[in-house]
Amino acid sequence: MAFLTRRNFLQIAAGVVATGGLALAEDTTVLEPNHPILTAIEVALAKLPAAFDGFTIAQLSDFHYDENSLTPIRAAIEIVNSLHPDVAVLTGDFVTVPALDHGIQKKRAASAAEPCAKLLANLQPRLGMAAVLGNHDVESDAPRITAALQSNGIPVLRNRSIPVEQAGSRIWLSGLDSMLEGHPDLDLAMQGVPAKELVVLLVHEPDFADDAARYPVDLQLSGHSHGGQIWLPVVGAPWLPRFARKYPRGLHRIGSLTLYTNMGLGTIRLPVRLNCPPEVTLFTLRCA
Repeated sequence: MAFLTRRNFLQIAAGVVATGGLALAEDTTVLEPNHPILTAIEVALAKLPAAFDGFTIAQLSDFHYDENSLTPIRAAIEIVNSLHPDVAVLTGDFVTVPALDHGIQKKRAASAAEPCAKLLANLQPRLGMAAVLGNHDVESDAPRITAALQSNGIPVLRNRSIPVEQAGSRIWLSGLDSMLEGHPDLDLAMQGVPAKELVVLLVHEPDFADDAARYPVDLQLSGHSHGGQIWLPVVGAPWLPRFARKYPRGLHRIGSLTLYTNMGLGTIRLPVRLNCPPEVTLFTLRCA
């Protein structure tokens, strides 16, 4: 599939809204971006301890906090809290770096981190949350965004892992830095993680799965692509970002690794979604 430039993507997005009539314009700019769907998936994992059979993980991604994303983020929080998951994971891009701005403008973009983190603190999973940073976060002001999240009870995993314990057994949540703007180091992240224990890897960019599949990683959860924001019949997404072109949405199997790419909640550049509704994913882990 040929990938268009970002400028061509924006032109196509504008054309879809402009030429599609009032109903289509409303659907792509008002209805679809504001109403998250729930995708519920059971994942069978060979290394899952019996004590974790039925364990649930809610995933949210790509918040891009601004006035356009407030409605879907709030709706997603309501959905997650109604599901009572065991843990919630947040796979990056809490803020948005302006497309053409540099220097101080990138730093200013991080000002959205505090209200975004405060809003996400309303999530109520049973055992807590974990997050990784996306490329916009790292490009903007990673220390500020990390501090905002952690001060609201959301640990940020940058090349590190934390255990989740239940009934005498445990699994691990491992998190990586952004592929695009950071320095992901899976060897560092998995130091101290026993090879026979189950690992759920959080990394913003889904195409890292080809690397993760060479490690004892069982499940990778990613975002980054927004599902393309616009997904056309036959054509697919007119534009996809780097490191989300091979696995842009949904469930994939790479060797023994299971990957899921969430379509995110916010939008960038234009507040438009077509055949790419914002998404909440609920994973139920099962013993294989």
